[in-house]
Amino acid sequence: MKIYSVNDPEFKPYGRVVTGLEAAKAEILAALASTPLPAATDYVAEDERLQELPAAVEVSEHLFGGMPCQLGWCNGHNTYLNCLEYHRDSEFNLGTEDFVLLLARMEDIEDGKLDTAKVKAFRAPAGTLVEVYATTLHYAPCHVDADKGFRVLVALPKGTNTAKPDMQNNGGDDPLLWACNKWLLAHAESAEAKAGAYVGLVGENIHI
Repeated sequence: MKIYSVNDPEFKPYGRVVTGLEAAKAEILAALASTPLPAATDYVAEDERLQELPAAVEVSEHLFGGMPCQLGWCNGHNTYLNCLEYHRDSEFNLGTEDFVLLLARMEDIEDGKLDTAKVKAFRAPAGTLVEVYATTLHYAPCHVDADKGFRVLVALPKGTNTAKPDMQNNGGDDPLLWACNKWLLAHAESAEAKAGAYVGLVGENIHI
């Protein structure tokens, strides 16, 4: 599978590299370096250490236009696609090491299914702040170096990826709703599918 860079023109439909905020980025990267590095993959929606940084105010103001936001992380080791998710808002990622994002477009979902042949891979260099657009399907990063794994900031509107609302399934996107502001398409081979997530990925469970 060809791995593009987030600096390549092929990334433009999926997101963008965010420039500036150098002091905030340095502060976040220093704090991220002290977060756990599990053997598999772990996700924390809101990390108290990150949330208390002065940089959290800059993220809220400059990246979310003043909206309340949460700074969490996705850390560990991973080489599989497994699932794709989307939110109603952009997500911002920043890694202490290089990492790879497996991405697709919402417009490629047909009748509730997405062919994994539509997925593209993008490498984000360490210290590069990346915006992943709301219309971009994404999930856990993949590591570049198994010895180093990945530690990646996940900045989202406050409440995202917390408990799923207690609501009636009225069709449409409702079957895909897996958590608050999190719609998920799982591959049949994934742990999420075995836990009851909507199976919406068809084709190969991509392994890089």
